[in-house]
Amino acid sequence: NLHLLTPEFALAGFALVVFLLDLFVPNDRKHLLGWLSALGLVGLAVLSVLMLSGEKESLYNGLLAVDDYSLFFKVFFLAIGVFIILSSIDYVKLHLNHPGEFYGLLLFSILGMNLMAMSRELLTAYISLELLSFSLYVMVAYALGNPKSNEGSLKYIIIGALSSAILLYGISMVYSTLGVTKFEAIAQSLIDLSSVSPALWAGLALVIAGLGFKLAAVPFHMWAPDAYEGAPLPVTAYLAIASKAAAFALVLRLLAEAFVPVTERWDQWQIIIVVLAALSMVVGNLVALAQSNLKRLMAYSSVGHVGYILAGIAVLAPDSLMGANGVIFYLVGYSVTSMVVFAALIAFFNATGQEEIPDLAGLADRQPFLAMAIAIGLFSLSGLPIFVGFTIKFYLFTAVANEGYLWLAGLAILTSLISLYYYLQVIRQMYIQPALVAPAQSDHDEVEAEEGASGEGEDDEHTHTPAHHESSADYIPLPRPSAALIFVVALGLIATIALGVYPAPLLELVEAASAAIIPGG
Repeated sequence: NLHLLTPEFALAGFALVVFLLDLFVPNDRKHLLGWLSALGLVGLAVLSVLMLSGEKESLYNGLLAVDDYSLFFKVFFLAIGVFIILSSIDYVKLHLNHPGEFYGLLLFSILGMNLMAMSRELLTAYISLELLSFSLYVMVAYALGNPKSNEGSLKYIIIGALSSAILLYGISMVYSTLGVTKFEAIAQSLIDLSSVSPALWAGLALVIAGLGFKLAAVPFHMWAPDAYEGAPLPVTAYLAIASKAAAFALVLRLLAEAFVPVTERWDQWQIIIVVLAALSMVVGNLVALAQSNLKRLMAYSSVGHVGYILAGIAVLAPDSLMGANGVIFYLVGYSVTSMVVFAALIAFFNATGQEEIPDLAGLADRQPFLAMAIAIGLFSLSGLPIFVGFTIKFYLFTAVANEGYLWLAGLAILTSLISLYYYLQVIRQMYIQPALVAPAQSDHDEVEAEEGASGEGEDDEHTHTPAHHESSADYIPLPRPSAALIFVVALGLIATIALGVYPAPLLELVEAASAAIIPGG
C-alpha cells in the first residue's frame, strides 16, 4: 500500500526541488519560485483527491491512516499553503532574502501537518509535529535584520523545545504504564485497566501540557504574542491558521481513537480540557483588549479561539459526531476568515511598512477594498451573521450545550461579545478616525533619505487630519495590492459569506471526516 503515500513522497521531493532551484534562479526571478510552489500544491491536492477518495487503509502496521479524515485535512492544509504562498510573494520579494528556502521550509511544514493528521501512534505523531515545529522555528526567525524577529524566534525555540521535551516525557510515561503507543491499543489498555496509576496520570498530564504549548492554550500561551509579533507577517498568518489546525487535527484523532472510547474514564478527564477551554476564552479575549499592535491582537484573539475549539474537543462522545463536526467545521471557518484578515494586513504592510492599530486610520478612504475585507473578517471572527464565523460558533456552541455544558457555552458567547469590542476598535480606526495627511515634499524627501540610510520603512510619528476628512489628494497614497493578494482576499470574502449562508456541502465533507475517527457516531 506504499502508493497511498505518493502525495507525501511527491511533496517532500517537490520541497527539495524548490530548495535546489533557489541556488540557480537569478535574484530578479526568484519570486517565480512562489508561483511554482503554489502551482505544485494545487497539483498535489488534485492528486490526493483522485488517488485517495474512498480509501480506508492503515499503513506500516497501524502507524498511519489513509481515510476520509486524513484526506480532508490533507487537502485543507495544501489549500492553506497555496493561499499563504500567494499572500507572501510580494512580501518575500520586498522584505526577505532567499525566497526558495522560505518556500521550501513552508512545503516541509505542510508535509509535517499532513503526517500529523494521518498519525495513529504517539511517536509517529511526535516526529510529525517536530517536522512542523522545526520549519516554523526557522520561518519565525527569517527576518534576520529585525530585532523583534530574533527575540520572538528565540523565545519560540526555547519554549518549543521545552514543550517537546515535556510531550516526549509524557509519551514515555504512558508507554511505561500501558506498554503501547498506538491509539487504538491505548484505548483497549485503558478499558482493561482496573485502576489508573499515578504514573499514567502524570504521563497524561505531561502530554496535555506539551500539546497545550503547541496549541497556545492558556496557561501555555506565553510564547505566542512575541512569536507572532516578531515573525514576518505571512509567517504570523501561518502560525495563527495552519499550525493551529494541524495541532487540533492531531489532538482530535488522538482523543477520538485513544480516550473517548473509554467512556467511564473519559467522563473524568473531560473536566481538564473544559478548564483549559474556559481559561483560554477568558484570558485570550480580555488581554486582547489592551493590545495596540495588530499581530499581538491577532495572537491573543487566536488564544481565545483555541478556547472555543477546546470546548468542542471536551464534548467529544463515542456515540455522537456533533462535537467532532463542530471542531472541524470551526477550524475551516476560522482559517478562511483569518486568511482574509491577514491577507489584507499583508497588503497594507507591503504598502506602508506599519503594523500598529492606529496606523490603519482612514484606511476606508485610502484603500476601501482592504478596509472592507478587514472589517468583514473581524465581524466574522466575532461571530456576527451572515458570515461563516456566526455559523461555526452556532454549530460548535450548540454541540457544547447539548452535552450538558450550558455554562461553558454561555461563557463562549460572553467572550465572543468581548472580542467584538476590540475588533470594533480596529474597524473604528479604519472608518471613523481621519486618514493620515501626506507630509510636505521637503519632509517627504528627508524621510526617504533617512529610510534609505537605515533600510527601514517604518515611521512611528504620524500626522493626522483635523476632525473632518480632507480631500483625498491629501491622503498618503496606498498602491494597489498585487493581483495575487486581491485574488486571495476576494476568494476569502466569497467563502466567508458563502459558507455563512450555505454551509451544507462543506458539512457533508466534515461529517465524512468525523465518521472516519468516530465510527459509532
